Amino acid sequence: MAVSIRLRREGALNRPYYKVVVADSRSPRDGKFIEILGTYDPKKTGHNSTLKLDRIDYWISKGAQPSDTVRSLIKKNRKQSASAPAEAPAPVAEEPAAAAE
Repeated sequence: MAVSIRLRREGALNRPYYKVVVADSRSPRDGKFIEILGTYDPKKTGHNSTLKLDRIDYWISKGAQPSDTVRSLIKKNRKQSASAPAEAPAPVAEEPAAAAE
C-alpha cells in the first residue's frame, strides 16, 4: 500500500481549511484516511499551520511520501520550532524581600 501525507479539504465555499492526513494514495482527496497529523488554514496570516512533527517523522520513516505543499509546511514548522526556544521570555524579576524590618 502506497501511503502519502497530503491535505484533506474542509471548510465552506471560498473558505478553505485543510487537515494534514496520512492516506492511501489511491483514496480520493477527501476520502478515507489513516491518521490526522495537523491542520492548515491558508486564509490566516502568519503562523497558519499546526503539525505533529513526531508523527510525521514516524510516517516518513515508514515510507510515506509527503505532497509538495505538505513538504513545504513541514519545512516551515521545523524552522519555526527551531527558532521558538531561542525566543524564550525574559525571566521575571522577583520582588525585593522585606528584610529591612
